[in-house]
Amino acid sequence: MTGLQGFLVAVILGVVEGLTEFLPISSTGHLIVAGHLLNYTGRLASAFEVFIQLGAILAVVWVHRVPLGGAAAGLFRGRPESWRLALNLLLGFLPAGVVGLLAHRVIKAYLFNPESVAVVLMAGGVGIWAVEAAKPVARTSRIDAITPATALGIGFAQCLSLVPGVSRAAATILGGMLLGLDRTTATVYSFYLAIPTMLAASTFDLLKVWGSLTAADLAGFAVGFVVAFLAAVVSVRFLLRYVATHDFKLFAYYRIVLGALALVYFLGARA
Repeated sequence: MTGLQGFLVAVILGVVEGLTEFLPISSTGHLIVAGHLLNYTGRLASAFEVFIQLGAILAVVWVHRVPLGGAAAGLFRGRPESWRLALNLLLGFLPAGVVGLLAHRVIKAYLFNPESVAVVLMAGGVGIWAVEAAKPVARTSRIDAITPATALGIGFAQCLSLVPGVSRAAATILGGMLLGLDRTTATVYSFYLAIPTMLAASTFDLLKVWGSLTAADLAGFAVGFVVAFLAAVVSVRFLLRYVATHDFKLFAYYRIVLGALALVYFLGARA
């Protein structure tokens, strides 16, 4: 990733990652589609896409630095609510962590292609619309009121996001809503759960390729990281305001239209 073209690719993909990571539209799916359109694919591209996710993680930590800092301090002070949050994040992380470790190679080999992503984007859009139409009843409106059983249930829902195009945000937010969280609480928990989940996934993938990266590669990675961080800060703040007064049907329609267009384009390109 060198020169002006490499810089532009890093900026574009950083924007895509940052804007889509926490919305229920699949950042991985968007990066796969965008990478193929930009002709930036392969092992280095995969490592870049994983690395810039760390910028998105940092954005969540930055935007929620006050409550997260308070929760971290509470762990050392023995506060029950802080330990409950830590337990709930662990329970939410474990299912996808285990399944992802076991199925990682198969998923990478067979599902990381634009045609599969397009189909899953459409299917996920239908799923979002169905959940919204069902109008699940909200019984929990505070992060500290989430039970371990609910956290584990959201963790199993997160396993769906291992399929590119599903969206980790969609799986965890809608999973939380189906399990009784109100929209805002489900969204904030999804943000928090992203931190251990994405950090583990990014570290796992980067360790496999880090030794093969050059100084020029790392410069492009740094650009993508910073851009992803800035774009994710905007996305996180937007979503928190959006969910206060809107449902997710708009994202469902967007996914269906984007998936249909991508499927037609890539099938036509292969014909």
